[in-house]
Amino acid sequence: MAELLAGDVLTAGYGAAIAIHNISFSLQEGEALALLGRNGTGKTTLINTLVGLTTRHHGTVRLSGRDITRLAPEMRAAAGIGWVPQERGIFRSLSVEENLTAVARPGPWTRDRTFALFPRLAERRASRSFTLSGGEQQMLAIARALMSQPRLLLLDEPNLGLSPKIVEQVLSAVRQLRDTGVTILLVEQNVHNALAVAGRAYVLETGRVVAEDTAQGLLGNPDLLRAYLGG
Repeated sequence: MAELLAGDVLTAGYGAAIAIHNISFSLQEGEALALLGRNGTGKTTLINTLVGLTTRHHGTVRLSGRDITRLAPEMRAAAGIGWVPQERGIFRSLSVEENLTAVARPGPWTRDRTFALFPRLAERRASRSFTLSGGEQQMLAIARALMSQPRLLLLDEPNLGLSPKIVEQVLSAVRQLRDTGVTILLVEQNVHNALAVAGRAYVLETGRVVAEDTAQGLLGNPDLLRAYLGG
């Protein structure tokens, strides 16, 4: 597999406050990769750095070998980075269908294909987004990102605040995306949920990478899981 995304010694934060330190990583095309760690360890800051929303103090970001470090967020999106933030970022005053068509670009992901992935959205296509449940909003956020035809999908805590039943539905959809070759970078606190999707993961602590291994290797290292992930 060819390398799709890479970060080299990234140091970034918000203004003068540095939140991640000298982080290097790589993600192969078609791979599902997880970022693991407790709250406040820098996972979301790293995602925000990849989409261009932080103050970068050092390091570079490459997409298919192209240096995108200085690109504006909208140019990174145009280059193929799809982002589902924790806040979901849907247009609350628009209907489900309007949310999808508002960001649609030509490509393999169509309205009907996203409805097939999330049948509940098809049932609620005419509903205003503010009337959706939290789980339905998360489904819509993922569907919107797919309608932009991303080469890479960044998912920041997609299961946050959802019921166990809805978590399984979201994880099932993400696994389907992985199995169809969508490249995924997943931020998740629950190690078992993350490694049900990702084949490899980086573990962050105080803004630094402290471990990197396959899913099997991490699950077979209970001491590391207890030390950095609490489980």
